[in-house]
Amino acid sequence: MLFRESGGSEKYTDAENLLKQRVAEIHSGRFTPGAGQIKVSELLDEVLADYEINGKSIGWARIVDGHLRPFFGNLAAAKVGSAAIARYAAERRAEGACNSTINREFTLLRRAFNLARNATPPRIAQAPKIPKLAEPPPRKGFFEDEVFVRMRAELPAHLKPVITFGYYTGCRKGEILSLRWDQVDLNEGIVRLEPGTTKNDEARTIPLPEELSQMLAMEKSRRDREHSDCPWVFSKRGRRIKCFRGAWEEAAKRADLVDSDGRPLRLFHDLRRTGVRNLVRAGVPERVAMMISGHKSRSVFDRYNIVSERDLREAASRLSRYLADQAQRGLAPPSSAPDHQRPSRQPISLYPTTGPLAW
Repeated sequence: MLFRESGGSEKYTDAENLLKQRVAEIHSGRFTPGAGQIKVSELLDEVLADYEINGKSIGWARIVDGHLRPFFGNLAAAKVGSAAIARYAAERRAEGACNSTINREFTLLRRAFNLARNATPPRIAQAPKIPKLAEPPPRKGFFEDEVFVRMRAELPAHLKPVITFGYYTGCRKGEILSLRWDQVDLNEGIVRLEPGTTKNDEARTIPLPEELSQMLAMEKSRRDREHSDCPWVFSKRGRRIKCFRGAWEEAAKRADLVDSDGRPLRLFHDLRRTGVRNLVRAGVPERVAMMISGHKSRSVFDRYNIVSERDLREAASRLSRYLADQAQRGLAPPSSAPDHQRPSRQPISLYPTTGPLAW
């Protein structure tokens, strides 16, 4: 069978080099007929189809059509290399995108090339190396009780139950907003998250603390009175809540929880870290806490289980009380001096009560 391919150059030596490369690919079994004509746009269509089949297509089409396709779409897949990838990153930064955002876009592009390379038969001979850009340290925000109460007080009535559920359970926003009444068992005091509604596509059971059970019971009574056909646990006038960024920002301003540029100091996702930390503080075994929060990776769970300054102060206070108790019980280290010559032990103060280090 005869295959024709342009070398993209008028130089005879360039054509010879390309021919040698193709011959080597044929001998090694890596030759893919027609791979040089495949456009990146085709690969992007295929990765979107793959995500659709696996139920993970939400949001990806927006990234493809808004950023990747306009830049890479008309390029031949075989011609995409480090230079083109670096230009894309530079253009996205100029548009205000941060490295973490660009990395999410690169993840999709990398997946598109890998699917084509691993297809049977392969759609492309090889995939370009797509780097992972340096990202800032993970965010460590969380809600202390007082901050949570302030923020909730300023939110609209239909969002107060949403933030309360997030504070008590540590569930993701998408998991909360997609929750239906047939997943809530108020008699058993549990909520069942079904496969397809969680990030890792695994079912979870969430136990309901007393306040949360009472809140959901009141929400169900209101739903039954006003919008009995609404399947969503959290709704606004009987319609599912999808986005509340504007309401969140306005509530943060009224609660005085914004930075010098007027941006919220607390994000909804901070409730997830708070929920995890509260479970651990309450004495829930960490393995059980991971099952409730839906963390499969111990490293990610540890990142969410944030130690605050209050935790550190409490640790110091407990140590101080312990040492003082040991001294009062006469458990001081033995001494060679006679009993009547030993100085009496006094409770140890780990921190000064006056001065700049006083707590």
